[in-house]
Amino acid sequence: MRPHSPRAARFLASAALAGILALSAAGCSSTGGTDTTGSFASSSGPRSDADWRKEADQWGERYRSNPGDPEAAMQYAQALRATAQRAQAAAVLEQASIQNPQNKTLLGAYGRALADVGSYTQALEVLGRAHTPDQPDWRILSAQGAVLDQMGRHADAQRHYASALKMMPNDPAVLSNLGLSYALSKDLKRAETTLRRAIEQPGVAPKARQNLALVVGLQGRFAEAENIARADLPPDEASANVAYLRQMLSEENQRKKIGRAGKPVPGAGT
Repeated sequence: MRPHSPRAARFLASAALAGILALSAAGCSSTGGTDTTGSFASSSGPRSDADWRKEADQWGERYRSNPGDPEAAMQYAQALRATAQRAQAAAVLEQASIQNPQNKTLLGAYGRALADVGSYTQALEVLGRAHTPDQPDWRILSAQGAVLDQMGRHADAQRHYASALKMMPNDPAVLSNLGLSYALSKDLKRAETTLRRAIEQPGVAPKARQNLALVVGLQGRFAEAENIARADLPPDEASANVAYLRQMLSEENQRKKIGRAGKPVPGAGT
């Protein structure tokens, strides 16, 4: 496989569709496109790296003075995650949740943090304690669905998304997760329909449109995929992403042809 653009690799990795393309691990370290982590605390706040580091210092000091303070733990963890310290973020939330075992908001943040570092089984257990069957939280349902998708349990994941959408119809993040889940199940038509529905909603994140571009591209409609991607990306980056996708699909098709050619003919003698 020839070298490829890191930007293009991130485009594919962000959608968690390496399994669909049967790509090798080289250059395609998936972090998951479905939204397992979300926001630990407020969606407003600093955006630059310097601001996040400042937030980490400020909330870290408050957390160290009182590790049982849920707000401090969640804000500190959010800043840690934003500065690529995800394992430490999970550790902070673990300590806080031990001291606040009934705080469902904190448990939700901890469960998402566990998913963020790949501890999916434990994440499901913690997220299950973050709400109850008689008082479900649609955000937790969506997070549980995302974890299940990461575990390859797509039908279970889709049931969780459907439950979340009954409570919060047309939420763009849940629809985006559901669309990717269909894609991971290799139901690209349903994935496209769902992602188109997602991008029609107010407040949709740009990632949903890029996921749609990927799903359209996976169906061979590369020009259309590039046009969709250009809504959020510079033209050269959108072109590079689609060119990389086209290359990956071509290589996968070639591998399939070679695999079929190498299979023994049933009933043939030796």
